[in-house]
Amino acid sequence: MNSDWFKLQNEAEISSPGLLIFIERVARNIRLMIEIAGGPERLRPHVKTHKLGPLVKLQLQHGITKFKCATIAEAEMTAVAGALDVLLAFPPVGPAIDRLIELQQQFPATHFSTIADNEASVRALGAAATRAGFVIEVLLDLDCGMHRTGVAPGDEAARIYRLIAETAGLRAGGLHAYDGHIHEPDLTARTAQCDAAFAGVLELRNRLLRAGLPVPRLVAGGAPTFPIHARHPDRELSPGTTVLWDFGYADKFADLPFEPAAVLLTRVVSKPGANRLCLDLGYKAVASESSPPRVRLLELPDAAAVVHSEEHLVIETPRAGEFEIGAALHGIPLHICPTVALHHEAWVVEDGAARERWPIDARARRLSI
Repeated sequence: MNSDWFKLQNEAEISSPGLLIFIERVARNIRLMIEIAGGPERLRPHVKTHKLGPLVKLQLQHGITKFKCATIAEAEMTAVAGALDVLLAFPPVGPAIDRLIELQQQFPATHFSTIADNEASVRALGAAATRAGFVIEVLLDLDCGMHRTGVAPGDEAARIYRLIAETAGLRAGGLHAYDGHIHEPDLTARTAQCDAAFAGVLELRNRLLRAGLPVPRLVAGGAPTFPIHARHPDRELSPGTTVLWDFGYADKFADLPFEPAAVLLTRVVSKPGANRLCLDLGYKAVASESSPPRVRLLELPDAAAVVHSEEHLVIETPRAGEFEIGAALHGIPLHICPTVALHHEAWVVEDGAARERWPIDARARRLSI
């Protein structure tokens, strides 16, 4: 493998800080997703990681037609790209309900669905759909241990699911269960945790089926549990980070074969000390919700971050003398999803050169709807 794969032939033309998308690596990651899933029809990738219509189109070219998103803007971007089936996996409230209906009106070729976990949301969705003369497919959002959204599997979950099925304007679409709390590095231990978390989900599904209620799908998991859920043919799989990858997941989950496909280009802007470099990679260009290191520099993987502010990243390394003012460095983010949202465009790299710029439209909260 080329150890300098991240360097560009036309690097001098690219402003920093910049986001680079290595399209051959993206394509390889997509092929690996399909291989693990056993076929593109089982996949419902989350677009929140990349927020890019062209990457939705690339997945469509590989036979993936179903997608998952977190915002109305992401849902619109995905529909514009030609997706056939889009799940808004975030509970719509307030104006978001009418915006979801407007999506259905403007993109009739795309099937939209959403989630709910309480009676008030179900009734609000049903009332809005009835007024508009639409039917909204709603999946019951289950809390299988993350304690963020969702209702715990049990009597209340069964009651709400029946309410979805019986509410005018709604159609029961199945179950949605995200196990984002499972981050065990060891695959055997992670599998045991995943299976334990989903025991109640599967029990609820069987209970609903015995009651004569339709449960057409179970949308399960994220990147860490993706290969575990893939072993079970009754589940739709919704990894997200797998498309671009990052060093946070790469370090933690050695069993997952994906490779980084997004790189941050930065440059040395100052040398504030004998062993220090100041880079133009502040926390307005790389996600800062975690403690440093927030980016791993490929030329200086052992460099220590000593100051991180809005526009500046100061690192300490005994190799500082090797880099002149203006020298380019390349970094893999710890967390790629919020990092992409900080950039208004990405440079697409193919055959070692940046070929074109893609606007990251869905980082906005609103497109046309």
